[in-house]
Amino acid sequence: MKSPFELSPQDLRNECDPATFDFEATDQISVEDKMIGQERALSAIEFGLNMKSQGYNLYVAGITGTGKTTAIIRAVKELAKNESIPDDLCYLYNFERPDEPKALKLSAGLGYQFKKDTEELVKDLETEIQKAFLSEDYERHKKGILDRFEEEKERLNLESERFARQKGFLLQQTLTGLMVVPVVKGRPATEMIYEKLSPDEKERLKKEEEQVHEKLYDNSRKIRELWRQTKSDIEDLDKRVGLYATGHLIDELRKKYSDQPEILKHLDDIQKDILENLDSFKKEGKPEIALLPAGRGEEDILKKYGVNLLVDNCNTRGAPVVIEHNPTYYNLVGNVEYRPQFGVLTTDFTMIKAGAAHKANGGYLILQAHELLRDYFAWSALKKIMLYKRVKIENVAELYGFAPTAGLKPEPMPVDLKVVIVGNPLIYHLLYVYDEDLRKLFKVKVDFDTSNKRTPTLVYQYAHFMAAKCKEENLMPFKKDAVAQIVNYGSRLISHKEKLSARFLEIVDIMRESDYWARREGAKLTERRHVKKALEEKFYRSNLIEEKIRELIRENTLIIDTEGRKAGSINGISVLDMGDYSFGRPSRITAVTFSGKGGIINLERQVKMSGSIHSKGVLILSGYLGSKYAQDKPLALSASVCFEQLYEEVEGDSASSTELYCLLSSLAGLPLRQDIAVTGSVDQQGRVQPVGGINEKIEGFFEACRVKGMTGTQGVIIPKENVKHLMLKDEVIEAVAQGKFHVYSVETIDEGIEILTGVEAGKLSPDGSYPKDTVNYRVNEKLKAYADLSEQAKKKE
Repeated sequence: MKSPFELSPQDLRNECDPATFDFEATDQISVEDKMIGQERALSAIEFGLNMKSQGYNLYVAGITGTGKTTAIIRAVKELAKNESIPDDLCYLYNFERPDEPKALKLSAGLGYQFKKDTEELVKDLETEIQKAFLSEDYERHKKGILDRFEEEKERLNLESERFARQKGFLLQQTLTGLMVVPVVKGRPATEMIYEKLSPDEKERLKKEEEQVHEKLYDNSRKIRELWRQTKSDIEDLDKRVGLYATGHLIDELRKKYSDQPEILKHLDDIQKDILENLDSFKKEGKPEIALLPAGRGEEDILKKYGVNLLVDNCNTRGAPVVIEHNPTYYNLVGNVEYRPQFGVLTTDFTMIKAGAAHKANGGYLILQAHELLRDYFAWSALKKIMLYKRVKIENVAELYGFAPTAGLKPEPMPVDLKVVIVGNPLIYHLLYVYDEDLRKLFKVKVDFDTSNKRTPTLVYQYAHFMAAKCKEENLMPFKKDAVAQIVNYGSRLISHKEKLSARFLEIVDIMRESDYWARREGAKLTERRHVKKALEEKFYRSNLIEEKIRELIRENTLIIDTEGRKAGSINGISVLDMGDYSFGRPSRITAVTFSGKGGIINLERQVKMSGSIHSKGVLILSGYLGSKYAQDKPLALSASVCFEQLYEEVEGDSASSTELYCLLSSLAGLPLRQDIAVTGSVDQQGRVQPVGGINEKIEGFFEACRVKGMTGTQGVIIPKENVKHLMLKDEVIEAVAQGKFHVYSVETIDEGIEILTGVEAGKLSPDGSYPKDTVNYRVNEKLKAYADLSEQAKKKE
């Protein structure tokens, strides 16, 4: 006779019926490229992207495979294409402080035009200036200035010679300058002649020589002053010529950019610098600017008059969307590049390179949290950009105490952008707790769920999603029975009959693998059997450890009894998670009871192999026994509970009901069925509570029974609240349908103990007793006996 607690095959899975689809294959339905479910997340995205206030940046949280990155990129791009185009970003040479290039923002396209105009200006400057200085008119004016100088210089020299002759002296040119020689009797006096002169004559010559020297000094001073004036006149001429040669070129740009005061100031600085360095242009061949390091190539000579167009938005449509896959410090904030030149590293303002923050100005910057946080400097820099709305390019070594190096220190560039960080929920919570800036900067959290409610609409959306993926990745169309199998797999992934997994990465992986097996078979459509083959092969690639454990069970090295009855012994089931694969593993749990006051001893806890949740579950058992059996007597019980042949830490409370069944069996002296495994936690009132991994646990014991031999009576007891989580494999459902395997669901410990012992549990009567020979009667009697023994022991003491 079938137990009232036994589940039917229909209870074990929510089977998707292919007949509900109005198509034969996915190539017959429309392709919809939209998010499936995730209403909460999509609402948060819409709010966050449209909220323009300070700090309303987005943190998109969700586990891998939920489509969070795809969804946020799609939403951002859809919004950005209708937004205004941001400004161009430029850097200009700073003529006042050359090591601090100036930041400049120009409307979209104007930066590109200004760059082209300055390039043309530089070309024209070279040509026009050299042409002007090589002209005959310039040479004639310059020659006139120099001729006037030479004439005046000659006149002053002649004046000096006449004055010297009048005083009786002759001027002679030597290597060290002019020498004044006295003339005696019409001839230059030698030293011998000079010594023969009388003292009065010598005194007279000395005084007159001093007058000649004074005259020479005075005329030399006049010549120097005249040369300075001549140089000044030549410089004035050069400036007039330079201004004539360049003025019309720069005036054209002034007129063109008359509404741009920063550009006008820069053009004034260019013109002033040209006029101050005209000598550089007058050299034959290519000019060399003295301000630039020696040895630089010809192409670098006039760079300071150009424009470094850091971000060019002339071809941008809408706001930019920048997805930075490698958000290091320099990739975010930009950097100043260097190049080797004759053994040294050189740079200039044209070698300032944009970072992702520059490129995303006026738009959106999307980053992956785990990539961003690998570089602490990048996270710190990003926060500063968001707080101060400017990007400052610095050498990261200088920020943290290393000796500063000589180089450019560009003016910070103002930016305005919205940042979207995509990551897992754990990172968000850790940052929220340990980094106070997060709550100021990322006020919008976008939570992506791992599941959606399984409705007919959502099932159809699954089909449309599969059609889109088939088209996108050139997969063969899926027949409707294959679509149904994928839907079943979606519920299995989330372990819930009424939900579908939102981890579409795993769904798509199975689609690709199913397509592989269909193509290998030579099929034209992917069918249900191909999906099942893909799932079987996927599990086979990962279940080596499970196979090894089955082998140990088959050999009886790992002792698992799947038939017969034993008191104080039962099969529990745990789940082993290998990361990419999890499976159920049966474990033998035993309990022994005896008189005493030691309570229930958890052997795993005694040797520190028990986790805190498992230890709590064992303590709950004492509460249950005390509340049910110790209202009229003390609980004089000692008991030990053990997971046999288990050599790793035990965690979780899913075996607490199993342990309680063992204790009741030992106290009542009733053997438990060994062909039934049990899972479920219990509360202090005896209610059986749901647990996780229910499908893996049932299938784990089913496989153990298969390797030990099916008897037709074997099965598993699960909490009733876990029935909605059942999405079992075909082979388990087939075995249940054939009566070879059984799944029972219970709400209370009393219901479970009846299945395991075949004896009525027994309800408490108004007089506080249980019906004779029931399980509870036997347990209560044993505890009474223990209490009496304890009382007798006290009296003997």
